[in-house]
Amino acid sequence: MSDERRKFTRETAQQRKLALIEATLELVAEKGVQGATVRGIADRAEVTQGLIRHYFSSKEDLITAAYEYHMTQMIDLTYAPVAAVKGSARDQLRVFVQSSVMPPVVDPRSIALWAGFLNKVQHDARMKETHAKTYVQFRDQLQELIQAALEEAGITAAPDRLYRLATACNALIDGLWMEGGALPEAFAPGELSQIGLNSVGAIIGVSLEP
Repeated sequence: MSDERRKFTRETAQQRKLALIEATLELVAEKGVQGATVRGIADRAEVTQGLIRHYFSSKEDLITAAYEYHMTQMIDLTYAPVAAVKGSARDQLRVFVQSSVMPPVVDPRSIALWAGFLNKVQHDARMKETHAKTYVQFRDQLQELIQAALEEAGITAAPDRLYRLATACNALIDGLWMEGGALPEAFAPGELSQIGLNSVGAIIGVSLEP
């Protein structure tokens, strides 16, 4: 039995698909979507092109799956530290903002992937749908945290105001995330986190200082 056959006999179908997705993300980060060819993905994952076709009906399916995996992983990385917070709603929002603008969420590779996928998102309906879904998921999580922090501070906000606050804070976080990943050397340690906390606090009217 070949080394490749032994390797994939041991792995589950989900592990094989994940290996292909990770190989795809590596190539998109390096060369963009157009540079992530089926042959290149197969070579990077050390499998045959036939195995890719076994799990994905087309390159487009694989690209879409890779994009959704990446975006979902980014959300999970951001929200994971919040789940461990046992303190107040303000503490949870503070940790969410901090984790959004710090490694491993802020990372040059993630910026490269964002740039590599951007054109595809604008022109492919399935990619745009995935982008919209993950954007709303992130914004809704942020909105829930903002609402809880406001209520804890004795502030009542109507749903439309909560929506606007979450949208504004999300845009701020996105900007800091992008600059932090593209120009990490331009910011002192902890500077992006401090800017994020000060700015989100100013937008919602509740201080997020520790």
